Amino acid sequence: MVLKSIKGIIFLFETAFGIVGNILVSVNYMWCFQKPTEKKYIYPILIHLALANIITLLSKGMPKTIAAFGMQNFLDDIGCKMIAFLERMAHGLSVCTSSHLTVIQAISVSPNASKWKRFKPRSAWHIFPFIFFFWILNSLVCINLLYSVTSKSLNISQPNNTYYSCYFLPDNLIRRWIFLTFMVLRDAVFQGIMGAASGYMVFLLYKHHQRVLYLHNSKFLYKTPPEMKAAESVLLLMFCFLFFYWIDCLLSVFLSFSLKNNFMLNTREFLTLGYAIFSPVVLIHRDGHLGKDLYAQWKRKTWRACLSP
Repeated sequence: MVLKSIKGIIFLFETAFGIVGNILVSVNYMWCFQKPTEKKYIYPILIHLALANIITLLSKGMPKTIAAFGMQNFLDDIGCKMIAFLERMAHGLSVCTSSHLTVIQAISVSPNASKWKRFKPRSAWHIFPFIFFFWILNSLVCINLLYSVTSKSLNISQPNNTYYSCYFLPDNLIRRWIFLTFMVLRDAVFQGIMGAASGYMVFLLYKHHQRVLYLHNSKFLYKTPPEMKAAESVLLLMFCFLFFYWIDCLLSVFLSFSLKNNFMLNTREFLTLGYAIFSPVVLIHRDGHLGKDLYAQWKRKTWRACLSP
């Protein structure tokens, strides 16, 4: 009982910390989006990534927290379907949005003479169609969960294959493999694009650092462009995504081919929330203006409150 309480407290802390961090990031970028001098086209992607993280934390972190405190059958049939659908949807949105962010950042730092520069978005309106496409794509990939998941309270005779207070119904083998193939194909395609764009950025950053070393040796003053700093932040973010994604995959394969190990199972459950929790920390830490803007907004509101009658 004590271990379950400790597990619930850890899940609660992780979920609350991640939600607060993603809300701060999304609110700040919404505020920056209103600035006429800022490059707005990348902000909707970061806001959408924060939204996907919040959905992940609410659909995955909160049920785990409630289940850890001993409430197993707390969802009805509709609740089970929505939680399973939103969790899988948020995972897909995170994959697609992270890949989209990497591609846009790679295009932004590409040389002006590069052919990729023609694909650079001119405004945020060129970003929204992609976000809409991601929602449609992932809705179609995850739609089978709306009739494959049900509440355990409706049929307690099948305790296996559980999903908190829910379980997966026996599904048609062909239909199951069709949706599984689409899901794997989606992850493979978008991670392949993410890897290619990340490799291209690493190459550009290497050339940039070589140029910096040359200019420093020539005693010229050189300042790193903000695009290169943003590229380093995106690369760190993508590294975090791939780390947590593949650790989760490896642990899932290990658990499926081995005896039930509570330590490994708990480790996997904690790590599944890692990217949603860590990504806002990376953005706040690497993009220095985030913390400055949040502090400036808080200070401005504080002065207004003090001066108001």
